[in-house]
Amino acid sequence: MDATVLSPRRGRRTMKKRQYLIEIDTVKSKSDACRYIGKKVVWRSEKNREIYGKITRWHGNKGVLRVRFKKGLPGQAIGTKVKILV
Repeated sequence: MDATVLSPRRGRRTMKKRQYLIEIDTVKSKSDACRYIGKKVVWRSEKNREIYGKITRWHGNKGVLRVRFKKGLPGQAIGTKVKILV
């Protein structure tokens, strides 16, 4: 299953370097998003480097999920796809 990287998790003045928000197309509510908590996520670069992460919790009420990666993603990752491992 694929999801889209939306943005890093951030506040007004700070940005969490390892936490990103992702959106799955089929998920539209918080109750649907709860099923994906604890799943592994992998982002692949153009050179086939992989960065792994884990879905930690939902973000908001519209089904957006929060992912904590082992390393921070590069800026080019925003708008790209990640794969959710089942």
